[in-house]
Amino acid sequence: MNRKQLVEQIFTKRSFLCVGLDTDIKKIPEHLKNEEHPIFSFNKAIIDATASYCVSYKPNLAFYESMGVKGIVAFEKTIAYLKENYPQHFIIADAKRGDIGNTSAMYARTFFEEYRLDALTVAPYMGEDSVTPFLEYKDKWVILLALTSNKGSQDFQLTTSTDGERLFEKVIRISQQWGNEQNMMYVVGATQGSMFETVRKYAPNHFLLVPGVGAQGGSLQEVCKYGMTKECGLLINSSRGIIYASNGRDFAQAAKEKAQALHLQMSDLLDML
Repeated sequence: MNRKQLVEQIFTKRSFLCVGLDTDIKKIPEHLKNEEHPIFSFNKAIIDATASYCVSYKPNLAFYESMGVKGIVAFEKTIAYLKENYPQHFIIADAKRGDIGNTSAMYARTFFEEYRLDALTVAPYMGEDSVTPFLEYKDKWVILLALTSNKGSQDFQLTTSTDGERLFEKVIRISQQWGNEQNMMYVVGATQGSMFETVRKYAPNHFLLVPGVGAQGGSLQEVCKYGMTKECGLLINSSRGIIYASNGRDFAQAAKEKAQALHLQMSDLLDML
């Protein structure tokens, strides 16, 4: 999916919501655990309940890899289900890959050729040659970690060099020499609030993937105030706040209601552009 298609989906659906499929076998409803493919059964129900209200899904690979082969099968079945039934949705693999060039090339082959996904999260801290293999694929996206929502982001990302530039600012500035607004996004955590204003000085038109709204306490309104562009420029991810809205038999309905509520807020915010 290229940038034009993504923007069209956002304004057609009146939503810039990304649902994170961080599916933990220990947290899904008990009645699903006896099924042949419990993780996929859970994901399928969540997808069917929320697809009308979002433009993107983001399975987090750690949750699938933690189950070994069974988890990978669930991941593959989830991707196949999305592609067959909801082909207009933008699919992000939240895998945070990034290594020396030949290894990154294999990761790129995995997610862009084998799984044929739209985007992949990548850690940029090994530099240009660890990122460029992902950028060689047409209409595929690299989503670089820039300023994350976790407490530990202060340890490195906010440290300042002698010239006054913070590390996350340097990452955004230099990485724009590798990719562009058509194939590169940045992860910026919703809990960073007004820091979005600084991010936009460095990357005024790039899309931002924004985790942390909902369970982590990030404010949708604040993110949009400082981070939204005329093309929206945001994919707001909510994982736990949607998929674990209930752990009972009504889990899919509860997820639908949470997604619908965010969709209504996003529609209003798009009207302000």
